[in-house]
Amino acid sequence: MTCETGRPPLGRHHEVGGRKLAVYRSGEGGPAVVFLPGAGLVGLEFLNVHERAAELTTSVLYDRGGTGWSEAVELPRSAEEVATELRDLLRTAEIPAPYVLAGHSLGAFYARRYAQLFPGEVAGLLLLDPGHEDIFDYLPAEAAELNEEMSSDIPELTAEQLEQSRTALAELYAEWPRAVLEPLIENRLALWRTGLTETANFESELYGELRAGGALPDVPLIVFTAMGRNPYWAQFASEELDQKLHEGLHAMHAAMAASVPRGEHRTLDDAPHQYLQVKHADALAEAIGDLVGNSRRRGTGAGIDNLEV
Repeated sequence: MTCETGRPPLGRHHEVGGRKLAVYRSGEGGPAVVFLPGAGLVGLEFLNVHERAAELTTSVLYDRGGTGWSEAVELPRSAEEVATELRDLLRTAEIPAPYVLAGHSLGAFYARRYAQLFPGEVAGLLLLDPGHEDIFDYLPAEAAELNEEMSSDIPELTAEQLEQSRTALAELYAEWPRAVLEPLIENRLALWRTGLTETANFESELYGELRAGGALPDVPLIVFTAMGRNPYWAQFASEELDQKLHEGLHAMHAAMAASVPRGEHRTLDDAPHQYLQVKHADALAEAIGDLVGNSRRRGTGAGIDNLEV
């Protein structure tokens, strides 16, 4: 399955490493906020929060290689490859460091890897219901078996399932501009397996890569936990097990926030993991404002890239 490389509904392509990557930027000033979507999601699914962020500073949505309107690349990829691609893209698009990296789910792994590799370019981290390489240390024993079950081969979607998904996405993103909504839905349906392929190297590569990458830099960090029931888990887990899973994730996220001097843990009580940004733009925009404001008070958000290339 290949990615759509036609003109994105918003923004433009930049060529990085011989590959076209879709970027949409708004606002001005620094530090720039850069959104890293979760597995299978695309930048425009964070359009509502992006617009709020752009009222404060430069805000950037993008599709990493192999997703959305960016050109195809073999998946899965290492976190270092994704982080380096993003760095090259930001420089090509002339969006200067430092950055507030807002990573959701899988995107949070990539944001953390960027911070490990290029700590001087990161003004803050916003991790939205992130995973972690030590996740099974926090979850009940049944989680390993559940993970195995959820990782089994998933057949192609039927025409009926695709139509149900189309209706659900239309309702979910009903407030998005029509010029964005329709191509966004079609892109998601055409590339629905992307989320599966992007996460195929979690246990074989990604977890080890993050463990070996070292500690996060001493920058402000906000970690959100989405406490609403996960619709995907609901297909496999009882309500009781689902609650235990969320309790474990809550503890894991609290530990992640406590791992740096300026870490903070926040919760979204009724938000589902996959789409926490849709109904909680206010909470996420507030967190972005806190991180941007903190950076500016410390004099690290002027938007001047004085780092060596």
